[in-house]
Amino acid sequence: MSDTFTVAVTHHPHGTLVAVTGEMDLTTCPRVEEACTVLPVGGKTLRLDLSGVSFMDSTGLNLLLRLRRRVQGDGSRMVLTGLQDQPRHLLDLTEAYSLFDTTDAGEPAGRR
Repeated sequence: MSDTFTVAVTHHPHGTLVAVTGEMDLTTCPRVEEACTVLPVGGKTLRLDLSGVSFMDSTGLNLLLRLRRRVQGDGSRMVLTGLQDQPRHLLDLTEAYSLFDTTDAGEPAGRR
């Protein structure tokens, strides 16, 4: 287990990129949620780069679902990028994967 957890936010004209590194769980998800308090609105995109997330529990899943609902309520879009095996498996297992737009690094965003 790595003790390193980071959340980096970069704002662009067409949206916001939030890059997360470390485990998304009960202790770290509040930091991700805090970083996402200023979400893109009016058709802009929130891109969550999860390529540095090797583990996500139900707290992380619930956070993604809440963010998705909030972004869609503003008429914006959320894209998950770089899902590693365990977070992808959690989304598959809970049948939530189809709710998200996903992409791998270097691949155009689209619903899988």
